[in-house]
Amino acid sequence: MTKKPLNRSLHAAKATKQDEFYTQLSDIEKELRHYTKHFKNKTVLCNCDDPKVSNFFHYFSHNFEKLKLKKLITTCYKNCDADLFSQHTAESGIYLEYDGDKNDNRVPDPDEIGIHKLKGDGDFRSEECVKLLKQADIVVTNPPFSLFREYVEQLVKYKKKFLIIGNQNAITYKEIFGLIKENKMWLGYTHAVAFVVPDHYEMRAVRSWRGEDGTNWRSFGNACWFTNLDIQKRHEELITVREYGPKEYPHYDNYNAIEVSRYKDIPGDYDGVMGVPVTFLAYHNPEQFEIIGSDYEVKQGLLPELIKRSWTGKTDRGYVKGKRCYARILIRKRAK
Repeated sequence: MTKKPLNRSLHAAKATKQDEFYTQLSDIEKELRHYTKHFKNKTVLCNCDDPKVSNFFHYFSHNFEKLKLKKLITTCYKNCDADLFSQHTAESGIYLEYDGDKNDNRVPDPDEIGIHKLKGDGDFRSEECVKLLKQADIVVTNPPFSLFREYVEQLVKYKKKFLIIGNQNAITYKEIFGLIKENKMWLGYTHAVAFVVPDHYEMRAVRSWRGEDGTNWRSFGNACWFTNLDIQKRHEELITVREYGPKEYPHYDNYNAIEVSRYKDIPGDYDGVMGVPVTFLAYHNPEQFEIIGSDYEVKQGLLPELIKRSWTGKTDRGYVKGKRCYARILIRKRAK
């Protein structure tokens, strides 16, 4: 397997894709409260943050004893200045290590935090950052959206547990959906509401605003948490009270499946394949439903058994009476 070059740097990704989003502490707290049991005696790595200003570092360092952590490691790409947004002028990155309170004040004091300079720039794909990754039990961070596939690929390669923020559209990526389908990755509880962004970012009227302190904010309605940590939500049964009827649930023109336009309307008495919205994944219980595939896979010719033999038109999406539907996940109820 050919090793991927690192010339596609984090700096380039952030400069061209505008990926420098800093997560609110409130969003981190809202999601992380569901995972407390997973962190006991674990080493946590946040490898896409400036540890001196990151709210991920703040959360884990201030809750170190409560979570009973073993160690916290955070790395930073090309930044040795204590500013929220680096200009990436430094040639090397840094990493911080924290292994708990030493003076019983329950606060991470500066002299309790080990600050180390990296030889390289702190790119998460670099050899020295991979060594830090190997030390970690759980990775928690907000990686650059434009490098999301590559970032997840690395986590899977090294068999790491993780809780990361990504664009919900990543579900449609072949690699990401494959992990979800195989029950190796799933969605968390909440959506990340808003991020702090640099001054040079374009301020869009609808989802951008400036705070009273001059801070720039941007909201992404489709930013969510991805994880492979087991959570209670995955074992909660989705209540299905609707009954199947051919009028309410028409068959697709081109697929051997029925159209269900809302996850809330999944019929409880239908055992065949159903096309449901992507939003279903936020409520997916793998013990209740099997993910057969997606309309993207049908388009790629991966699910030939779902294509109606009489159909001679497009298979890019499901069609009902000639009308193209929105993106769909194809599922089937598991036998009890």
